[in-house]
Amino acid sequence: MPHLDLLSTFLEVYRAGSLSAAAQRLGVTQPAVSGQLARLEERIGEPLFVRGSRGVTPTRRAALLAARVGAHVDGLRGALDPADEPPLRGTVRIGGAAEVMALRVLPALAGLTGRGLTVHVTLGLADDLLSQLADDRLDLVVSAVRPSRTGLLAAPLVDEEFVLVAPPALAHTVDADRLRSEPVAALAHLPLVAYAEELPIVRRYWRGEFGRRPPNPVALVVADLRAVLAAVAAGAGISVLPRYIAAPALAAGEVVQLHRPEVAPLNTLYTAVRRGGAAGPAVTVVRDRLQQAARGWSSL
Repeated sequence: MPHLDLLSTFLEVYRAGSLSAAAQRLGVTQPAVSGQLARLEERIGEPLFVRGSRGVTPTRRAALLAARVGAHVDGLRGALDPADEPPLRGTVRIGGAAEVMALRVLPALAGLTGRGLTVHVTLGLADDLLSQLADDRLDLVVSAVRPSRTGLLAAPLVDEEFVLVAPPALAHTVDADRLRSEPVAALAHLPLVAYAEELPIVRRYWRGEFGRRPPNPVALVVADLRAVLAAVAAGAGISVLPRYIAAPALAAGEVVQLHRPEVAPLNTLYTAVRRGGAAGPAVTVVRDRLQQAARGWSSL
């Protein structure tokens, strides 16, 4: 099965985060791993990893390929040598923002817990969670920022699309013509509902779409995007939210999309683990399951 060998090598590189670590796990030389990876990249027609001084970083194509073939390759290897099949036992410690964990990540992992895997979840901000990952207090983090720490390996998971939303009553106070020509001024009278005092999501939207910080007054700050949506729907102000959170309220008419950019603002979520695969095969199973589930999420 020559293609299975290529895919097996690819998966080891993807999971270990370096050619040398993959070679050690496969019991072959690093040039052999590099050669097989080059053959697969040639067959696919695009690179699967970005090479760096501390290892390799998977491209989006690599993440999609791993999600597509991981379980199948593991199953075939397990049929030949059951000892190679990743076990579904033990505990995996994962971290992420409360909203995406509740609405996407944990439902995707429910099937694994039903097969015997224990999952311990820590909710919080990306920087804090990535520090815990680096310190071996977590095994995997779903991060809204790309990790820059030495020793962490990140793979793209899914893109979040952001929308500017308002309750209908406030939306009616915005002059449509002025919103097109002078958006900052047209929106300046509307109070903001924010996730944090620094306005991280709102500020990024204003700068990306309007070229400056928002001058608006801040009416309410709450560190949960679902609570932000509830406050906006109740009339407290306007805010910027991931579409997957705002979608039910948009469909129900409880809030409206106040601004429609030509290109939707996106932010990539990543899965982050420690390099070298030291956390064990259960973490690999969890990461592969999330990548597989994310293919059905489209953009969030």
